[in-house]
Amino acid sequence: MIKAVINTNVLVSAFWTRNRQSPTVRIAEAITDNLFIPLYSPQMIAEYREVLSRSKFNFSQSEVRALVDHIVAHGQLVEPVDSDEHFPDKDDKVFFCTAVSAAEDDPLLVTGNAKHYPPVDFIVSPVEFCDLLGI
Repeated sequence: MIKAVINTNVLVSAFWTRNRQSPTVRIAEAITDNLFIPLYSPQMIAEYREVLSRSKFNFSQSEVRALVDHIVAHGQLVEPVDSDEHFPDKDDKVFFCTAVSAAEDDPLLVTGNAKHYPPVDFIVSPVEFCDLLGI
């Protein structure tokens, strides 16, 4: 089964969009349908909870809680190792380090901001990830 680290921007987009067929919505649904194994670290869960609960977004907190709780219950915990790579947004580092730490599982890192990461072959866009999942 495919394993993937999901960047927070993918989840923000899933909750934000009104297009229920958008790739980010399909990824959020794939999480709850257990179509892949989400990899996560404690730092990522903290970021998900903090960002998705910002009042400026006005997301349904029960839906946010359900999705994040599902990731914790059905995903795979990874303790990220540090990297010497530079990241324009320091908050992106934990997603990269989590994926690198699980390298033996051949994980993907799904993000809408690939330009914020080093050029590596395991980073994919939401559209590419949906294609890989066949959804």
